[in-house]
Amino acid sequence: SKSLEGFLFPDTYFFQEDDSPEDVLTQIIEEYQKNISEDLRTRADEMGFSELEMITLASIIEGEAIYDTERSIISAVYHNRLKLGMKLQADPTIQYIIKDSPRRLLNRDLKINSPYNTYLYDGLPPGPVNNPGKASILAALYPDKNDYLFFVARGDGYHTFSKTKEEHNRAKKAFQKVRRKYQKKRG
Repeated sequence: SKSLEGFLFPDTYFFQEDDSPEDVLTQIIEEYQKNISEDLRTRADEMGFSELEMITLASIIEGEAIYDTERSIISAVYHNRLKLGMKLQADPTIQYIIKDSPRRLLNRDLKINSPYNTYLYDGLPPGPVNNPGKASILAALYPDKNDYLFFVARGDGYHTFSKTKEEHNRAKKAFQKVRRKYQKKRG
């Protein structure tokens, strides 16, 4: 990757006022190196992923999941879609390419021509879309075992997971109903 995106490990750091930008970057990158063990790199290799691909997938999981309990389930959805040759259709990749992010995605956003647009392009995007934490990295490498191919937000931070397009469409309608009710309350 030409940038450090994805490789700046999210954590709490303590710096001195006179630390140079290089000192700051060195400490953050060293923290990444400490957390990404040889075992994790080996696991990525066994799964057919480069380190960059592992971090890219983890970054998408990081962008989707609010709760740790869902990270490995979300990971499984993406692994299942990749195995079947389906587009990932991952909203965090769209948030990454729109200029006024974060905001609610619009249909026109899904048509933006970018290699990061997983609604248009197959496979993983060319690089990470954020800096994933350890929980998302582990989820990328140890996905849940399930047959889910879709998920949609429920409105409470959790997601509804579906195996079929029909189930998914029902879940989307339920979420839209919740969103409309919330928008009416807000006025």
